[in-house]
Amino acid sequence: MRGSMLEVIRQDYIRTAQAKGLSERVVLYKHALRNAVLPIVTILGLSLPGLIGGSVIVESVFAIPGMGQLAVQSVFARDYPVVMGLLTIGAGLTLLGNRLADVCYGVVDPRIRVAGRSE
Repeated sequence: MRGSMLEVIRQDYIRTAQAKGLSERVVLYKHALRNAVLPIVTILGLSLPGLIGGSVIVESVFAIPGMGQLAVQSVFARDYPVVMGLLTIGAGLTLLGNRLADVCYGVVDPRIRVAGRSE
């Protein structure tokens, strides 16, 4: 976030907003922050399904009962319906994470709107 913010602050439109006499708070929060937060939204949207992968490792190492340990035990026992169910949940989380990221893009960046709407 820091690197993205520093990169955005060096852009010409930030200097233009400052030259127009806008306050530093308006320039930072309204102009710079909205553009700097886009990479963070992308990373957060894609990290949601990664939580399942992390749970496999953590639950296996610390012997915590949960979905991760269930996945490992199901693979070793060749319990295919449980494995397919867990993969379906992972795919659903991937779709949900991507959908949340897309919605957040529309909220953060006013240039990104729903296509196909006639106005």
